[in-house]
Amino acid sequence: MTRMPQEQALERVARIDAVLASVESLLASCRLCGHACGVDRMAGKSGFCRTPTEPAGHAYVSSHTLHFGEEPMLTGRGGSGTVFFTHCNLRCVFCQNHQISQSGIGEAVAPDELAGMFIALQHEGAENINLVTPTHYIHPILVGLRRAYETGLALPVVYNTNGYDGIELLRLLEGIVDIYLPDVKYMEESPARQYSQAPDYPAVAKATILEMYRQVGPVAIVDGVARKGIIIRHLILPNGHAGSYDLILWLRDAGLQEVTLGLMSQYSPQHRAGTYPELDARIGAREYAEIVRYALDQGFEHVLAQGFDSADVYLPDFGRDQPFEKEGSRLQASGSQATPRYLKPEA
Repeated sequence: MTRMPQEQALERVARIDAVLASVESLLASCRLCGHACGVDRMAGKSGFCRTPTEPAGHAYVSSHTLHFGEEPMLTGRGGSGTVFFTHCNLRCVFCQNHQISQSGIGEAVAPDELAGMFIALQHEGAENINLVTPTHYIHPILVGLRRAYETGLALPVVYNTNGYDGIELLRLLEGIVDIYLPDVKYMEESPARQYSQAPDYPAVAKATILEMYRQVGPVAIVDGVARKGIIIRHLILPNGHAGSYDLILWLRDAGLQEVTLGLMSQYSPQHRAGTYPELDARIGAREYAEIVRYALDQGFEHVLAQGFDSADVYLPDFGRDQPFEKEGSRLQASGSQATPRYLKPEA
C-alpha cells in the first residue's frame, strides 16, 4: 500500500475548506446531480434522490468493508475500502443494489464517524477509500474526509458513481478525488427514461466523463495499484438497450481510447427487471464477446472483461455485515473468473 505524503494530505484539507461553501450553495438549490431538483437541501428538503433530511448533516451508510471484487488495480493486495451510501438519484429497474439504493437500508452516520470509518479501513490494509454512490451525500463526505486527512488518512479517494453527476460539483472535486469510477448506463434517451427515470442521462453522462478525464486523465498505476485516473464501467444490457456499440464509438471519437474501459457481463434481472420482458434475461456469451472484440478493434488498449459467473459472484446481500460474502468465504480478487481482467488487442 502506497500512502500519500503528509503535505499532500494537508493540501487536501485546504482544498476541502476552499470548496465547502460552494458545495453548500449547490445544496441550497440542489444541483448536485443531473436532475437539478432545485430543492433547498440545506433547509432539510429532500429531492428526487430521497436523501433523508434527519439527522441534519449526516450521511446514511449501509456498509463499509474491504472489497476484493473490484477492478484489479483498485483491489491490489489489501482490497478496496468501500463505503456504500444509501439512496440514489436514479431509479434503475434492474439495480442489483436495490436494497440500499431504493429501499434505503442503512444507518445515519455523522461526518466524524465517517472519518473513523475511513481511518479504520486504512488500518485494515485498504488500498483506497472507495465512495459508492456518493453524490447526494457529498457535503458530509467532504467534512468527514477533511477530518480523516487531519488525523492520518493517506489513501487515494475513489469516486464510484452512476455517471449522473452535476458538472458544477465535479469541478469543485478537482484536487480532492484521485480516481473516478463512473458508470455509463445508456446512450439513448428512451431506455434512460423508461428504466431509470432520467431521460437526459446520456447527455449528462457524456459531459461527466469528459470533465472527469480532464481532471485525472488515464489510469496511473504504482506498485500494481491505481493512484489516479478514470475507469469507466459499462454494464451490457440485453437486446442492446445500453447502447454498447454507440458508447465505444463515442469514446473513440472523443479521443478517449486511453481510458480503462470495463465491459461488464454481470447483468441479471434483479429488482423490477422481471416486469420488463426485454430485460428479463441474461446477455449471451457470444453477444458479450462481440462487444469486447469491437472495443479492441476500435483501438482501446485497456479493456477489462468479466467471466460469466460474475452475475452470481457480484450479487450482494446488504442484509449481511459483509454484503459480498458467499457461503462464509470472502471473494478474493484472484479466486474467481468473474474478476475483471485486462484484454489486449492482437498485434
